[in-house]
Amino acid sequence: MTKQITVPFGPQHPVLPEPLHLDLVLEDELVVDVIPTIGYVHRGLEKLVEKREFTEYVFIAERICGICSFIHAQTYVQGVEAIMGLDVPERAQYLRTIWGEYSRLHSHLLWLGLFADSMGFESVFMNAWRLREHILDDLEATTGGRVIHGVCKVGGVKRDITPEKLDEMLKGLKGMEHELQDLTNVFLHDSSLQHRLKGVGVLNKEDAYALGAVGPSARGSGLKIDIRETGYAALGKINFRPVVEHSGDSYARCAVRAKEMFTSIDIIEQCIKKIPDGPVDMKVTGAPDGEFLSRTEQPRGEVVHYIKGNGKKNLVRHRVRTPTFTNIPPLVKILKGCQLADVPVIVLSIDPCIGCAER
Repeated sequence: MTKQITVPFGPQHPVLPEPLHLDLVLEDELVVDVIPTIGYVHRGLEKLVEKREFTEYVFIAERICGICSFIHAQTYVQGVEAIMGLDVPERAQYLRTIWGEYSRLHSHLLWLGLFADSMGFESVFMNAWRLREHILDDLEATTGGRVIHGVCKVGGVKRDITPEKLDEMLKGLKGMEHELQDLTNVFLHDSSLQHRLKGVGVLNKEDAYALGAVGPSARGSGLKIDIRETGYAALGKINFRPVVEHSGDSYARCAVRAKEMFTSIDIIEQCIKKIPDGPVDMKVTGAPDGEFLSRTEQPRGEVVHYIKGNGKKNLVRHRVRTPTFTNIPPLVKILKGCQLADVPVIVLSIDPCIGCAER
């Protein structure tokens, strides 16, 4: 009988940008069981609703995660607006959609760089992060912040974007699209990368559904699940099709993210061309009295903000379910039966964001 040993993976590991700990039970080089541990960066954010007014709490919601910051803020304010029955100006909805897709681009490019670096593709890493700088420059120019933006508010947004700047952003995305095409072609068509990713960490469609996989982890397994199709913000007026792959392996999850970047660029271009004139915010009076489940599509998948108010300035409850938290059970499933050397690649293929997972 082969002796089993337990090897710790994380919370400090070269491929992990944030602290996720996995106890890997091995028989020789084969992973036979996985025991995940989270809780290294718990911050008690959901308790702060008792200390901050609902209009101020948007800044806390945005700080749940530095990578998905804008979409967290957007999800929170959409929930408050739904409870209060606010009709947010259409221009603000388009601006939220533009900034949301910019956030998706910056997150996917960050992931692409880290993933390429973990496999020794240093030139891909440097070029992915070089392109990401252009995205962050536009975010900084239009919101005032590179990572934490502080531009979303209950009732709209705090800043507008001039027509001249929108034209400049459109030209910049057109130029970047060609470079991004070359970069993703190199990444996805390299024979050594395909050897490391194809057939590795397979999550079939049935398991993806049963275990609650979301985002690229679900769409890589053939599940057409994308909350953007519900049409929140301005997405109901935009034409797009979610990217879906069917092999369910690490390569499929990577391909979904690579192709999604072009979908985001297309959505932004449509928004810039269709954005109407008008105000970007509205006067808000009163306080939320009721409850609502607000859902949006983060770069890693569906995020849910549960918001409950009782008509006072402080919310009664704010609970968040993030996509990484949801994707941990599928991760445990696909790690069982893999080789030890494939663990870093499989972990990065779900693009874990532990700051999101630990509120």
